[in-house]
Amino acid sequence: MMRASAAEVSDLDLQVVTGTLPPDLAGHLFMVAPVGSVTSNGLPNPSGAHVWNGNGLVFRFDFDQPGRVRLTTRLAKTPCFYADTATVPGSPHEKLRFHDFGMARFSLSLGMRNLANTALIPMPVDRQATPRLLITFDGGRPFELDPHSLKLITPVGRNREWRPGIELNMPFEAVLSTAHPVFDPVERTLYTVNYGRSMVNFLTTIPCLYNLSEIPAEIERALEVIASWFSRPGPAPGPWAPIARLLGALLKPVQGLLSRITGVADFVHLIRWDGEGAFERWALVDQQGQPLRIEQTMHQVGASRHHVVLMDTSLKFGLEQILGFPIPGSPSISRILRLLLTRPQSASTTLYFVAKKDLVPSIGDDIPNVTVRQLTIPLETGHFLVDQAEADDDITLYLAHECASDVSEWIRSYDQTVKNHQPMNTSLEGMIAVGAMDVGRLGRYVVDASTGQLRHGQVLEDRRRTWGLGLYSCPALEQNSGQTRSIGSIYFLSLGFWRDLLPEFIYRLYEEYPHRSVPLDDILNPPEANQERPSSLMRWDTRTMTIADAYDFPLGNSSSARSDTLVANSPQFIPREDKADLDPDVNGYLVCTVIGEHSKELWIFDAADLAAGPLCKLAHPSFQPGYTVHTCWMAQVNPREATYRIPIRDDYQDLVAKAGAEVQALFEEQVYPAWDKAQAEANI
Repeated sequence: MMRASAAEVSDLDLQVVTGTLPPDLAGHLFMVAPVGSVTSNGLPNPSGAHVWNGNGLVFRFDFDQPGRVRLTTRLAKTPCFYADTATVPGSPHEKLRFHDFGMARFSLSLGMRNLANTALIPMPVDRQATPRLLITFDGGRPFELDPHSLKLITPVGRNREWRPGIELNMPFEAVLSTAHPVFDPVERTLYTVNYGRSMVNFLTTIPCLYNLSEIPAEIERALEVIASWFSRPGPAPGPWAPIARLLGALLKPVQGLLSRITGVADFVHLIRWDGEGAFERWALVDQQGQPLRIEQTMHQVGASRHHVVLMDTSLKFGLEQILGFPIPGSPSISRILRLLLTRPQSASTTLYFVAKKDLVPSIGDDIPNVTVRQLTIPLETGHFLVDQAEADDDITLYLAHECASDVSEWIRSYDQTVKNHQPMNTSLEGMIAVGAMDVGRLGRYVVDASTGQLRHGQVLEDRRRTWGLGLYSCPALEQNSGQTRSIGSIYFLSLGFWRDLLPEFIYRLYEEYPHRSVPLDDILNPPEANQERPSSLMRWDTRTMTIADAYDFPLGNSSSARSDTLVANSPQFIPREDKADLDPDVNGYLVCTVIGEHSKELWIFDAADLAAGPLCKLAHPSFQPGYTVHTCWMAQVNPREATYRIPIRDDYQDLVAKAGAEVQALFEEQVYPAWDKAQAEANI
């Protein structure tokens, strides 16, 4: 999963490895994955940054010809992608170049990259036409792409329609949004968010940090001693105990002070967009009239018949995610900064409920305030789904609790193993630290959205299968038709539990997790007779609150050199019509990527019988995905017909004019021409 190709291919015929391709598999599967920066030409990224810090590569698998599966891929080339390409080392504009900082890619002259690498959102605005398609990123505005050519067409919303989360006064402002805006199938509009939170004006300090690339050996040795004190596991023995206690006591106020110093004004704006005009916007406030305060991120938005649901998700994004390795010549300073700045993700979930009836259109440039109802429940959440149906303001939510499993943390070059405090495998650098510190759980909750009162809650866990809960697919919410029904089943993939992805730092960070289900002593050494915690594909029956069907991916056999341990990702349900008597939640196929040391494949399951194993496995030497992310499916693909488009030159000219002559030359010579050429190639 740490190796991937960024190459673009067209109409590549995948080969059947085993099994038979179902004859009624139809439509088009879309998938996106980060594939490294413009300087790495794929993964691995030599900077050691988080594996998600990379350009988005869009995959389209076409099942529209009997007996064939064709693959086409295109990089999501945003305007900042062209600026990044034009400023690589050795280029005339090299001094404007971007650098990797943990989960972000940033230029001191140009701003923050919108990597467009996380999710694909169909918008069936017109029931009779091919849905429009958005590609999204938590740290930037969405872009619309042409489903046929896979070329980016336009940003969604002008720059002036988005308020930066950080005031940089650079061409590429740091905009905080959601990777999962929700298309409302009844209103036929899109709901998304634009927010700012108490995080980073620290970026102005990065030049001094980055220039400290050479640290004298004597200082480095002293810093290493300090870092060792800070990161000492467990109670310090003997004479070091008082010093360790003192340092521990000092860390908490220092961390709090840093958070206050780097704070910016909090705001959350709910946005509604009809696909053609300007945004409608509302400022969300709590019942005391204060702006909402988002502690981590708003990775996902949901909607029911009468409410919009927002959530403070467990994907934390703060100083510790940016300052991953800010000083290349000093791992000790990097360790100290990480220890000073890193906190565990919140162990609870805060949900916000907005009544659609309160969303009165604004007059002029005023942004009306709308009061939300709020609910906090135990256990953190990465993704959630909302039933469209409501009964007397009671709405049903389905939450994936990724307990003590911190996807915003990744393996660093200076990390050590838990058991023997030895350096971790260097080939894992940049991979998510998914040695989960507790078993994941699936929760079903009924909430009175008018008051924020919890009516009922039930949680499911499986100590074999729900470790490292990841991505999902929900048949009831497939948006290719713009119609929804009550949620009966949700398909989830778990990454499993991997000891070699649990560094000592993460173990210590979550050893006091407050909602622990699996005893701490059993995390590394489970007492069960069957100790395997594999990557698993499962169907969660939300009505019975059971895992009704599941397939566990092989863990390999040490006695066989060709026996792979397999990890699956990116599940997608594809409906079929030949078995109308089946429950629509299982009347179809489940497709996912499956990666092992010796293979990278696309597997197809009968959604009604996951346990039977794959019906078909597909591969090709040029199919080289890495950590694939979200997916969607469309019944048909045609060239985009919508007329909405924002002229890039007009959109950026005010920001570029403030940035100086060299930045202006970069845009005139490289960025605008490259964007215009791509538009011409797409016949737009």
